[in-house]
Amino acid sequence: MALQITNLSKTYSNGVQALKNVTLSIPKGMFGLLGPNGAGKSTLMRILATLQEPDEGLVHLGDIDVVNQKEEVRKTLGYLPQEFGVYPKARAEDLLDYFAVLKGTTIRKARKEVVEALLRQTNLWEVRRQKLGGFSGGMRQRFGVAVALLGNPKLLIVDEPTAGLDPAERVRFLNLLSELGENSVVILSTHIVEDVSELCTTMAIINKGQILLKAEPLKAVEGLQGHIWRKLIEKHTLPYLEQEHQVISTKLLSGRTMVHIYSQEAPGHGFELVEPDLEDVYFSTMAGYYSFSQTKETV
Repeated sequence: MALQITNLSKTYSNGVQALKNVTLSIPKGMFGLLGPNGAGKSTLMRILATLQEPDEGLVHLGDIDVVNQKEEVRKTLGYLPQEFGVYPKARAEDLLDYFAVLKGTTIRKARKEVVEALLRQTNLWEVRRQKLGGFSGGMRQRFGVAVALLGNPKLLIVDEPTAGLDPAERVRFLNLLSELGENSVVILSTHIVEDVSELCTTMAIINKGQILLKAEPLKAVEGLQGHIWRKLIEKHTLPYLEQEHQVISTKLLSGRTMVHIYSQEAPGHGFELVEPDLEDVYFSTMAGYYSFSQTKETV
């Protein structure tokens, strides 16, 4: 079951155009939606989760019209927003059981089996009787996934899921998401490039409500081969360098500045060619140096 988004647009009452004719075809598996804060990611996720109405456009999940058949969508939807509330004094097992009832699992024996299976799948079984107020950030995120997985959804949406997690919790959480992508359409909305590079087989980059690039991450990186160069400079020389070259990113390194530039030819002046990565794809695209037509295979 694939998700097809066609010419989706949304403008808020304050005049901000959050989405501009967004078109995407998202197959089963992990799909990364990458962009800075304010790019339109959360608006798109809320529309897909039936929480907002678009001004124009179509969305289909298989044969289901997402915009006009919201109840049908919700039967097969799992949604983990960027921020979600929990009852701090409730035990994980009890609250998940309550959500299972709301999802329609009313037979006690069946519900008990579902709750146990989800707590084990999200590695929360050992802390099932612990109150949610005592959970770490990563544990709360995994509990959110357990809630989102009730009903065995065919579409799972997760919005900025690793923000604020420590490295160990982030790894656990990403491993869990990768397992879920084997049977469902899983959309990972994030501004963290590493999350997409480690998880997703297909991706899109969005900024100011527009899709700038649609690609398979590996193909997108291949398209930059021979075009990314770097040089270690003194920080005060950066303005002069920006006048001469297409600078895509800078990073402090031992008191100096490591500069990456985009160039189709050797720029000279001490630059060395480097193997590109998805971060280079992201910054080159955001700067307007890497376009859709350069990607060999699109999604």
